Amino acid sequence: MILNFFFDFILLLSVSILLRRNVSIYKILGGSFIGGVSILFLFIDLNSLTLFIYKFMISILMILVSFGYKSIKYTFKNMLYLYTASIILGGFLYFLNVEFSYQQYGLVFVNNGLSVNVIFLIIFCPIIIYIYVKQGLWLKNNYSNYYKVTIYYDNKKYLLNAFLDTGNNLVVPFTKKPVILVNKKIKVDKFFYIPYKGVNNQGMIKCFKADKIEINNLVKKNIIVGLLNEKIKIDGVDCLLNKKLLEG
Repeated sequence: MILNFFFDFILLLSVSILLRRNVSIYKILGGSFIGGVSILFLFIDLNSLTLFIYKFMISILMILVSFGYKSIKYTFKNMLYLYTASIILGGFLYFLNVEFSYQQYGLVFVNNGLSVNVIFLIIFCPIIIYIYVKQGLWLKNNYSNYYKVTIYYDNKKYLLNAFLDTGNNLVVPFTKKPVILVNKKIKVDKFFYIPYKGVNNQGMIKCFKADKIEINNLVKKNIIVGLLNEKIKIDGVDCLLNKKLLEG
């Protein structure tokens, strides 16, 4: 029961952090207590359907106690994140079971009479949840800044994964046209250089004028594109958009 309480607590805490629910830690402890005590009822002989309904109702009760009720959408989102975190930790437990061939009793795997997975849970589950929460927060904060961009130039088109970089304020001198930055190899015949100044360096960057670009469903013409020599450090991104471009 204590192990189940601990398991439910880190799950509910991860939901609270990810969704930024401003709730008391005591409410999360209350929801965890319900989850911990509910394991006692699993010893009752129930068929699969009844057991599924029972577990589902318990999870709803845990969510309501921990986060309260504001709307169906609010509760559903809490449930969704709870089950997502449960799948991640459940997969970790399954890995232990397969990798080390423990005998499984509920949430406890036993090998030669030693329940070593309790130690694994206490040590590694918070680490896994921390990684999950950190990545989830990053995606939640930055996902809206990702765009699909197509650059059209010289009868060719280039498909790019773009990120709206709020720090990219590069503009062409005199005209003040915003510049987007790409590190994809684009062969250009007509180009020019403009000065740039970064945090740790400065110099000249090679630029050209694209025929047009598409940012999701937004079409822009005569956009200035700067060609980067170094790789963009944001994972999976090969284009940095200029916030002034979208503002205009």
